[in-house]
Amino acid sequence: MSLALTRRRAATVLMTAALLVPLAACGGESDSKKDAGAGSTSAEESPSGAQAADLTVLAAASLTDVFKTAGAAYEKANPGTKVTFSFAGSQELAAQVKQGAPADALVTADTKTMDGLRGDTGSPEIIAKNRLVIATGEGNPDRIESLKDLADPKLKVVLAAPEVPVGRYSEQVLDAQKIVVKPVSQEPNVRAVLSKVELGEADAGIVYKTDAATATDKVDAITIPDARNAIADYPAATLKTSEHTEAAAAFVSWLSGPEAQKILQDAGFQKP
Repeated sequence: MSLALTRRRAATVLMTAALLVPLAACGGESDSKKDAGAGSTSAEESPSGAQAADLTVLAAASLTDVFKTAGAAYEKANPGTKVTFSFAGSQELAAQVKQGAPADALVTADTKTMDGLRGDTGSPEIIAKNRLVIATGEGNPDRIESLKDLADPKLKVVLAAPEVPVGRYSEQVLDAQKIVVKPVSQEPNVRAVLSKVELGEADAGIVYKTDAATATDKVDAITIPDARNAIADYPAATLKTSEHTEAAAAFVSWLSGPEAQKILQDAGFQKP
């Protein structure tokens, strides 16, 4: 092969390589931009910046209706996140936490129950307050006007069990006025008390104001004056066993924000 031919081929190879380098660089830049773009629109991250996840929230029975609304609002605002609630009496929820139930956050109807789980939760935040009312059958057929009327032995009164927050609050307000009530049953949560009155299995029961508001077509709510009432605090906290700590913390924080607070207050809960 002649020396001139060899030199021409070498020059061709060098020129081709020189042309390919910028193309490769452009290709690399394009890929990295695509990667960056994909990361910024990933369904795994919510608009709030928290990682999206399937969350399980243990919540007091009195939050059943309002949390269904709140959960739907949160999912809409955070695409990719799903919130599943498990409702029960706060004492039942505490037992589930102690038994290691897989969950991400907890909301109870009292601070006492939450305080008993300090080693299992993050720092709790009070997200709402509530008060008691007397629930009677529609139209209040027994003409119940106040707590002292519940002492009438002719009435079938149902209360929550004393280990349930609403049962403890009920006991507190009755004891403060030295009113002795002998309930026909003691229920495991406030919704069970409400159900007994709704079905006519009890003439009256003590429930939260917000629970009575969910059944206005079946029960009447008799107001208990503030001076003789009890205030229920609702603390929310993440669970240390959560596999989605960032997403759980974002949800708990959201509960104190304006959107969730409006939902809670529209349902009759009071500001924290």
